[in-house]
Amino acid sequence: MRHFSIGILWRIVLLVFFVGLAVYFGNKEQWTAVSLLGILGAAAMFNLYHYVTNINRKLSRFFESVRYSDFAVKFRSDDKMGDSFREINQQFNEVLEAFRIARAEKEANLQYLNTIVQQINTGLISFGSDGRVELVNSAALKMLSIYRLRQLEDLQEPHPQLFSLIANIKTGVKQLYETPDDESLSVQATQIQLRGKVLRIVVLQNIQSELQQKEVEAWQNLTRVLRHEIMNSLAPILSLVGTMKEIVQLDIQPEIPDNEGLQDLTEALQTIEKRSTGIIQFVNAYRDFTALPKPTFAEISVKELLQRVVQLFQKSLQESSVQLNVSVVPDTLLLNADADQIEQVIINLIKNAIEALQGNPEPLITVKAHSDINQRTYIEVADNGSGIEPEALERIFIPFYTTKKTGSGIGLSLSRQILQQHGGSLTATSEVGEGTTFVMAL
Repeated sequence: MRHFSIGILWRIVLLVFFVGLAVYFGNKEQWTAVSLLGILGAAAMFNLYHYVTNINRKLSRFFESVRYSDFAVKFRSDDKMGDSFREINQQFNEVLEAFRIARAEKEANLQYLNTIVQQINTGLISFGSDGRVELVNSAALKMLSIYRLRQLEDLQEPHPQLFSLIANIKTGVKQLYETPDDESLSVQATQIQLRGKVLRIVVLQNIQSELQQKEVEAWQNLTRVLRHEIMNSLAPILSLVGTMKEIVQLDIQPEIPDNEGLQDLTEALQTIEKRSTGIIQFVNAYRDFTALPKPTFAEISVKELLQRVVQLFQKSLQESSVQLNVSVVPDTLLLNADADQIEQVIINLIKNAIEALQGNPEPLITVKAHSDINQRTYIEVADNGSGIEPEALERIFIPFYTTKKTGSGIGLSLSRQILQQHGGSLTATSEVGEGTTFVMAL
């Protein structure tokens, strides 16, 4: 403060000196000198005022910088006013630097959290009491097949049931919503208060794959039980039939060689044995469904994968006059999957498509592979056949269900199970008389 005090003292002395001279020259009526000294005195007084109030202006600038988050301001002009003012400048600068660092960290954290929110597969929608949407991530937009959401009322047209559900859902209660694309979404809401404003956060989760997985597991458990019970029942029957055939052939037939009833008995035993063996073979055919090996993941070229599959069907395509078009976008599209299992799924889908095109004058199968911005790969197998009835379309993935005269009804169920083990899904859409499309999402 010593420098500050000296600065004030010599400014006061200078001001008093100018006043004294003005009085002296005024007594001698030298008004020109008095006027000049008056101007110099006013300047000295202004300089004194500016010097004394400098610290107040500095505080004002400091608080203004904090108020408007302008942390680029630096305080250096008073370094010559003494150590205390130099320390004040330093403290001001350090405080502003701390504010600047805190703001930068806050912005980085917000950017980090926003990136996470936009990248997760769970849909998030946050809105206020006025219905204005404060936040919506890309996952929610994708689930709802919309490109933007500014007001909650924007859901009324594409998703009226969801709009009503969200408007009335209670905090912590889970609800189930079926999208127009038959996707099952779990809807849950919570409520928070932020800066005196009440916000509701709605969480959307696509549980279609989980439901399908539970369905497959239920069918697997049922199949295991049935297979176990059938095998346990047929084994003693086959053993007993074998014993009875030996008794007939070795003990009874030599004594009564031409007995008609004996011949009927022999034929009956052969029929029972044949049907029992057929049932065992039928049951064993479903062993793959309950004991599918885990996939061995590796990076594969989708284009090369489809080329191998097409080569397998060359003869069948020529015999049936079916045209098969394949497109991969981009040509370098890669997929992390078990090549053998995915190849088996595509073979099954193309085989089904060929069978569905019987009698079609212009049979066509289209196989398309592409990816989206979320790096999910889609392989579509479409045909222009007769299509599938809506009632049958709901059941085609159920084990043992088939619309064919000859078929085990296990192919599509096994294919869906393979896709689920890859973390993907297999879905189907069909229009009667127009064709069917199967979509593999990985």
